Amino acid sequence: MRFSKNFKPAMLSLAVVSAFSSVAFAGDNDDMEHLTIFGSDTAINDIPGSAHVISTDELEKFDFTDIMRTLTAVPGVYVLEEDGYGLRPNIGMRGTGQNRSEKVTIMEDGVLAAPAPYAAPSAYYFPTVGRMEQLEILKGTSSAMYGPRTTGGVVNMLSRQIPEEALAGKLSLSAGEDGYGKVHGVVGGSGKNVATVFEVFRYQADGFKDINHSDAATGFIKNDLLAKVLVHSDNDAKYYQELEFKVKYSDEDSDETYMGLTQGDFEANPYTRYSASQLDNMSTEHKQLQINHHIKLSDRFTLGSSAYYNDFSRNWYKTSKVNGDSLGSGGIEAAAAFDAGTFEESAMTVDIKANSRAYLSKGIQTTLDADFGDHQVKFGARYHEDEMDRFQWVDKYLIDATFTMSQTSAGAPGTDSNRVDSAQALALFVHDEVTLGDFIINAGLRYEDMTIERHDWGKSDSGRTLTPSHKENNVDVLLPSVAVSYRVNDELIILGGVQKGFAPPAPGNEDTDNEESINYELGLRYNQAGFNGEALWFVSDYDNMHGNCTASQGCDDDNIGNQYNAGEVEVSGLEVKAGYEFASNNVTIPVDLTYTFTQTEFKNDFSSQLETWGDVIAGDELPYVPENQLQLTVGVVGDHWRSHVLVRYTDEVRTVAGQGNALLTDRIDSRTVVDFSTQYTLADNQKITLNIDNLLDEEYVSTKTHGSIMVGKPRSLTLGYQYSF
Repeated sequence: MRFSKNFKPAMLSLAVVSAFSSVAFAGDNDDMEHLTIFGSDTAINDIPGSAHVISTDELEKFDFTDIMRTLTAVPGVYVLEEDGYGLRPNIGMRGTGQNRSEKVTIMEDGVLAAPAPYAAPSAYYFPTVGRMEQLEILKGTSSAMYGPRTTGGVVNMLSRQIPEEALAGKLSLSAGEDGYGKVHGVVGGSGKNVATVFEVFRYQADGFKDINHSDAATGFIKNDLLAKVLVHSDNDAKYYQELEFKVKYSDEDSDETYMGLTQGDFEANPYTRYSASQLDNMSTEHKQLQINHHIKLSDRFTLGSSAYYNDFSRNWYKTSKVNGDSLGSGGIEAAAAFDAGTFEESAMTVDIKANSRAYLSKGIQTTLDADFGDHQVKFGARYHEDEMDRFQWVDKYLIDATFTMSQTSAGAPGTDSNRVDSAQALALFVHDEVTLGDFIINAGLRYEDMTIERHDWGKSDSGRTLTPSHKENNVDVLLPSVAVSYRVNDELIILGGVQKGFAPPAPGNEDTDNEESINYELGLRYNQAGFNGEALWFVSDYDNMHGNCTASQGCDDDNIGNQYNAGEVEVSGLEVKAGYEFASNNVTIPVDLTYTFTQTEFKNDFSSQLETWGDVIAGDELPYVPENQLQLTVGVVGDHWRSHVLVRYTDEVRTVAGQGNALLTDRIDSRTVVDFSTQYTLADNQKITLNIDNLLDEEYVSTKTHGSIMVGKPRSLTLGYQYSF
């Protein structure tokens, strides 16, 4: 591997800093919440930037297993539904675009969680939100310490923590419509110097779609296993430190497809699939090892280090061509005609591509927290490597008049795509929080040095004996940020900041520029007598925005992996979050409002092969960014019960870049979806739950890709029981 000129000295400095973590220093034991961005001593109200925490209690209100339904409670976050269960999340922040969450930094327990966040950021794996205890979301200047993508923001998920009791745990069981079922079990405890926790999470469904002329399944099964062991010195020891081992395994088997419906078939029955998709299936396996070491060096210094290793593999075996045409170039129409009996022939050819890929992601990171009274300083370093190994093939089938699919030829592995994308990256940062009277000033500087490569063997059937083509990008960048908050009084805080946003170029595009932007935010927070509110105006001024061509966006085989420069783009908007709790007799009525207003504009003309961009004219709006989003949650809480109604409104969105009134084929109409939940406590350690997603059974378009329409999840009812000890 070849590194840029600054790489080796920086690696040496990282090794020196990490070496300190093997030495114990004097100091009292402290409640070191090292996996969270916000510890218990952190006042989110004082953070000079957009920062939100979704607590355990909030997560349990609706018991969502879909991360996208959870994140809509945060302003400035956009989600694009696909399968209805959130198996492949599409999350964006402040207009970055949602495609496979590629523009958002995803972390679990403080370390990068995407399969290959530098080399292949489109995430086909996402941690299961149903097993998380807390979500932390940062945007703008609050996210400046975290990379590699800093324009949009950060989602950090806190996994199951070890209980403080000698023995504690819980068992949750749920069952619902469309064959939905969930089993969630946790057991753990803390001894004098050793603490452990073990967790099992399994959920599944039969799916809410039926395949035409077939009994093939459309559901999924997903399993998660987690184990942690924590070893620490005596709480009253002169020298205190902790060593935690985390092991995680997950797998998924889902019968998902990229094949949507034509407009006519969607209007007739949106919950169907074409028979040509009956063999489509995604299988995945994920393994993770994480080791955390933390030392209380003194009352002033704390050092935390983490080493992590993620191994993810997947094969999405899905229909890519029908009757010789790609899905977006006539394949969907051919599949529709065949199922309707209007196809010209009695049989039809179907190509099914095995999108087989293996990912590795590993690294070591360390952060030194220094408390100098009025200065709270963090020094951090991370060395990271990742890669995506793509080894694909295409099998050919014939579907006959009985809608039975028979294989006519088997493709050889590697004959469709045979390449390795890889990255090595070093990140260093320093962040200083200064308190000067009623002012809090946050100033930070992040340095990223990375080498991103592609070795491509093409589509040869001769394996990897040929010499591959090689492309390489060497990038280094300085990313400054500064933010200020001013406490006007005990109730009102004014805040603002500016940062430089960044995203690296793709491995196979040597001539592609970095994605860079200057991001601004200005707003206020107000808290008084049960009311809390925040309003932030943001502007993301891009010198250059990237568009990455992926299969999920409908790109054809020859363009997948290409990256396009949009040049100057401006995204601006308003984020509002407010809550109030009314008290009436023996009940309380909590009300929570989330609102986002967004405007987007391409500033220049250009052409691309992205289905969602195409040929852009200056003044066009970005696709899949709604102008207005609103979510209102109203609850009624008694002594032993609580009920909540959630109303989520999403404005009309364009599916392709443009301006003016969009045609029906190029837009998704606005929608309002209502969710309901209620819980009743049977005893201190038992409760029953009822959750209804999409209470009013709204039929709506979730996305349009490959020239077809995907539908959102219909009404689904789930009953649950939880026992804790």
